[in-house]
Amino acid sequence: QVQLVESGGGLVQAGGSLRLSCAASGRTFSSYAMGWFRQAPGKERKFVAAITWSGGNTYYADSLKGRFTISRDSARNTVYLQINSLKPEDTAVYYCAASPWSGSTYVTRGDWYDYWGQGTQVTVSS
Repeated sequence: QVQLVESGGGLVQAGGSLRLSCAASGRTFSSYAMGWFRQAPGKERKFVAAITWSGGNTYYADSLKGRFTISRDSARNTVYLQINSLKPEDTAVYYCAASPWSGSTYVTRGDWYDYWGQGTQVTVSS
């Protein structure tokens, strides 16, 4: 069984920053990818960013490049998502996901990930 626990969400004013964390336990993800997705109210879940666990390669949604940074601490089995210059449209539930599959072709697809966290709410006020 795999557990992913997100934290770090909250209410923040536009222009502020947040760092989301995702702690993984239960399996060794030495060669797995970790991703962040978000779902705004009434909208579909969308890819935000991903990182390969061992190689440190990162991938971002084109529209979010520059403000979002994904990183990982392998020793802590934790993945982070730094969000700067927050905008009201960033308001969403942010989910962490883990994929046991190798490669990077499908990192933007939700169905490529087998394990999901419960989500953390990010609300940005204008």
